[in-house]
Amino acid sequence: MNPPKCDDQDYINFLVATPRAFSALEAARVQPDGIDPPAHDAFTRLLHRLEPDPQTLWTEAKAEVTLDEGVLVFDDSTLDHLSARTIELVSRHWSGKHHKVVRGINLMTLVWTDGDRHIPVDYRLYDKGRDKLTKNDHFREVLDQAHERGLRPRCVAFDSWYASLPNLKKIRSFSWIWLTRLKENRQVNPDRQGLRAVSQVETGALGRIVWLEGYGLIRVFKIVITKDDIEYWATNDLQMTELTRVKWAGFAWTIENYHRGIKQFCGVERCSVRSARAQRNHIGMALRAFLRLEIHCYHNGISWFEAKTSIIREAVRVYLAKPLYTLNSTA
Repeated sequence: MNPPKCDDQDYINFLVATPRAFSALEAARVQPDGIDPPAHDAFTRLLHRLEPDPQTLWTEAKAEVTLDEGVLVFDDSTLDHLSARTIELVSRHWSGKHHKVVRGINLMTLVWTDGDRHIPVDYRLYDKGRDKLTKNDHFREVLDQAHERGLRPRCVAFDSWYASLPNLKKIRSFSWIWLTRLKENRQVNPDRQGLRAVSQVETGALGRIVWLEGYGLIRVFKIVITKDDIEYWATNDLQMTELTRVKWAGFAWTIENYHRGIKQFCGVERCSVRSARAQRNHIGMALRAFLRLEIHCYHNGISWFEAKTSIIREAVRVYLAKPLYTLNSTA
């Protein structure tokens, strides 16, 4: 049997470099001149040959992570495949981008951040039809894995979707601090006079300690953005100040920038292969491509856009020296 003509590093380097087209055909077209370079079939076989494994991402990311510092942020994002009917992992999910339920692949990521860097350390893909796991099951699974790897974050931040009692108790079992938002109808007891919706509790500027049904004491903050847009933040750190809450909430927002980065610059949702295995491999290698891009940008003090543009800038310079697409002279 002939050895493979390309490996995961070849594909990752292609994802880092290509500006828009993220197909196996384009990967073959841009290969350097050489004897018998890989054709598009070699890259397609690569996606089907590798064994998808999130552990590979952690192996590469752990050197950039300080185990006892930073914040862990967990969130999911829908990778658009709006017209796909034969891609195995595609199902219907809520999309914050489209503000409705759309067809796509649901990617859940655990990101470590110190406020400046966005380092993906673990991820899962929603495929309940095969593995029978809910999003909350995946949430607890990746936190278990993070704990086993020795991570001791200063805080774990996540959206209200993941603020179920089993999830909160899981984080408490690690003696970690969590910060999340609560739905306005979440039941709490502020004064031992009975349960009521958190939206009905008077909360001062410094927050208020209340009893969360089924859990115990927590501190709640009421954040009024507009008259019709009110958020209820909660934490198990009873001494947390509003300033600290703002700081950790700001760290949590970095995962939205991360989602934008993997979609715009690494093509995580731009692969059209049909099999679940190939999609898992493409997504995993797109996250590893983002990791390289993020580390480079952090150490060089540049943006993702500048990093990607600098790769093709020399090609533009060569073209300008000798343009190929010109009009015939009419003089």
